[in-house]
Amino acid sequence: MPTESRQLNLNLFIYPGGHHEAGWRYKDSAPERVLDIAYYQELAKKAEASKFDALFFADGPALADNIRYASRFRLEPLTWISALAAVTERIGFIATASTTYNEPYNLARLFASVDHLSGGRAGWNIVTTGDASAALNFGFDRHPTHADRYERASEFVDVVTKLWDSWEDDALVSDRESGIFADTDKIHPINHIGKYHRVKGPLTLPRSPQGRPVYVQAGSSEDGRSFASRYAEAIFTAHQTLGNAQEFYADIKARVKSVGRNPDHVKVLPGISPFIGSTEAEARALHDEFNELTQPEYSLDQLRRIVDADLSGYDLDGPFPRELISLEGERGASSRFHVVLDIIEREDPTIRQLLHRLAGARGHWVQAGTPEQIADKIQEWFDNGAADGFNVMPPYLQGGFDVFAEEVVPILRRRGLFRHDYDGATLRDHFGLPRPDSTFSHPQKATA
Repeated sequence: MPTESRQLNLNLFIYPGGHHEAGWRYKDSAPERVLDIAYYQELAKKAEASKFDALFFADGPALADNIRYASRFRLEPLTWISALAAVTERIGFIATASTTYNEPYNLARLFASVDHLSGGRAGWNIVTTGDASAALNFGFDRHPTHADRYERASEFVDVVTKLWDSWEDDALVSDRESGIFADTDKIHPINHIGKYHRVKGPLTLPRSPQGRPVYVQAGSSEDGRSFASRYAEAIFTAHQTLGNAQEFYADIKARVKSVGRNPDHVKVLPGISPFIGSTEAEARALHDEFNELTQPEYSLDQLRRIVDADLSGYDLDGPFPRELISLEGERGASSRFHVVLDIIEREDPTIRQLLHRLAGARGHWVQAGTPEQIADKIQEWFDNGAADGFNVMPPYLQGGFDVFAEEVVPILRRRGLFRHDYDGATLRDHFGLPRPDSTFSHPQKATA
């Protein structure tokens, strides 16, 4: 696939302590600053100076990780990005929010507010929440099934879309002479009555600068792929091999086309966590140094959450007990489960080797090499139908991002793969996405 007319999309995915599970323990990390907003503002300014498309923020409505051993708490993303938007001008912000444990009206207001206040730089990472413990934080006895969560998510996104469209673009008049502030004929109740939601509308805010914040989706299961083909404008995904990434990329683009959407308007963005050294041996030694800092109790707990198997009584240097892995039930529907299963079947690792494989970025693509080698891998996936760009996941912060920005990005620029400057002001501009019309501007669509 030629690169002349294509440019990489690059997001910086910020985890407070870095993406390696022991990143907070590394000598050059700064765990004492993970609740300091200036720390994140510095990162945002650095990413903007490197002309990254966006910062990406994960979230979950439960404390899923073993906080005893890892810097894995989460700040609320919309609050977070509001503070970062105030000190930046162009870079976008993608915030994760659950369709299972939110209500569409409130979430539509929050994202529309951030999109207005940032000048059109917001994106919504739409997740259905896989952690069953979240239910108990919201007064529910049980977590909905995988299929039910995706069914609710489809209706949820439809409602939010209608709310974001409920003011037509020219509804805000602000005519001092006539005294008309808004044309109420162009502000529409949505009158939604569905299986999961009843929402009258309209939204309390005019249409945002982007029309709608960018729709981002994370998840590669069958339900996730189907959902993404209908709604997503960018997809965050995890792959270990070029072949698996190519299969996903081709499948998503075909599904998008089959529902009448433009495949060029859906960006596939795998995660990459780079360990960078001046030589390959130095990079691998750095990776090994991080893995030596891992704590098995934490690593085993993380693995149990992914594959639903307790390995705490097994010899870490013995073979992985494949017989404990079942494809049945909720775990079998999880895309991350299948990433781990693929590693087990391809590499036949010991338990410790598997723990180290997952420690770097929870199943995302970990690469150790020189800046040139990292750029080569990025270009290989970009040129060969596996990615439109990447979510960059530094193993520690801030230095893990600094070395990527200072040493890998210039190589990508020299190869004509990445921008020297922003061409537009909004996140849609950065991703090359059109600004959607309001469905209420087209009466025949408003009732669809």
